[in-house]
Amino acid sequence: MKSKEFVKELQAKSLDQLNTELVNAKKELFNLRFQNATNQLDNTGRIREVRRNIARIMTLIGEKSKVTG
Repeated sequence: MKSKEFVKELQAKSLDQLNTELVNAKKELFNLRFQNATNQLDNTGRIREVRRNIARIMTLIGEKSKVTG
């Protein structure tokens, strides 16, 4: 998925949904790191992509919390 599409999708979500997305992305990152450590990961670029997605989600959470808080 392209990053602009991903961001548009995230912007439509509520703060609770963003927090859920963040938890899921962090779990995925943990699993990818574990697979990488055990030499089971084929696509190592996915780690970078997930890390950036986490940053995007956290940025949107910060923006939405400033607006509502």
